[in-house]
Amino acid sequence: MASLIEIYETLAQKGEITRDPAQEACLPALEDIRAHLEAAPTRKRGILGGLFHAKPEDVPQGLYLWGGVGRGKSMLMDLFVDSLEISAKRRVHFHAFMQEVHEGMAAARKTGVDDPLAPVAAKIVSDVRLFAFDEMQITDITDAMLVGRLFEKLFDAGVVVVTTSNRHPDELYKDGLNRQLFLPFIALIKDQMVVHELVSPNDYRQDRLAGEQVYFTPAGAEARKAIDAIWRDLTGGDAEPLTLTVKGRDVVLPAYRNGAARAGFHDLCGAMLGPGDYLTIANAVKLLVLEDIPRLSRSNFNEAKRFVTLIDALYEAKVRLIASAAAQPEMLYVEGEGSFEFERTASRLREMQDKDWGTQ
Repeated sequence: MASLIEIYETLAQKGEITRDPAQEACLPALEDIRAHLEAAPTRKRGILGGLFHAKPEDVPQGLYLWGGVGRGKSMLMDLFVDSLEISAKRRVHFHAFMQEVHEGMAAARKTGVDDPLAPVAAKIVSDVRLFAFDEMQITDITDAMLVGRLFEKLFDAGVVVVTTSNRHPDELYKDGLNRQLFLPFIALIKDQMVVHELVSPNDYRQDRLAGEQVYFTPAGAEARKAIDAIWRDLTGGDAEPLTLTVKGRDVVLPAYRNGAARAGFHDLCGAMLGPGDYLTIANAVKLLVLEDIPRLSRSNFNEAKRFVTLIDALYEAKVRLIASAAAQPEMLYVEGEGSFEFERTASRLREMQDKDWGTQ
């Protein structure tokens, strides 16, 4: 059976990926985890305790892979998970996973259990030996208070965790409310996982967009066809909806994969969303495809205000934008209340089309 290093080399020779020394430096750690999982017995500790009071010897350390946007972290994790010949594995986006946990705990509370996390964790880790989390990011106080207890249960059950993140563990939930209560989780990560920085000068997502048109008008069949091609190139696989929780409410991005999200104008601006929702979206994605932006006027003033707020959030977070619209930015909102203020949004939409935008 080919090793990860051999698989990576084969893909590079075929031109399916670009060889990158920084990516290659991550492969031995992933290969070690893969070898342990495929060779070791399936025994794990019980989620609620068990006979063991120390970490089983056959459970390797996990991997916390962090680095800048577009460096290939998600690609390496997918390569690792796809090559791992065990069935007890799961790959999930971190936000989606936490949403699953919150829903499970809400259901558990209705049964009157003392600790609603215990049955949820027991179900989550049942028959799973590897969890691969994409894009760990902690921005919510509820998640910050929960994640340490949850991961402790994963590790106690002998589950190996591999995760990607744009931040070093020490930078997670930085400046967050009651952060001192979060610090034991950072220590837990460093104890249970190898922390490895992917240091590459290349932003492959940005490179793939270099020279590409990213704003399409008019919106319609031709624009959708062009965006479909860009989306396939950027994501390289099937997308799934991503549900984000904002103050107890669900905000759904219809399609998400590897840091890129895709939604229609009415999905994000026709719904009753506010600044907090858009900030959460901007923190959760690195690229947004927003389709079918209509002409804006007093007839859809509320949607126009939400669109302005969304663009502001994306701009400040340096989220790459691909869009289809009824007109060029300067002609989207030409009359009615708010048209003058929209000039700044139009300017930002122009700036965000630059091939180098977001790299500074």
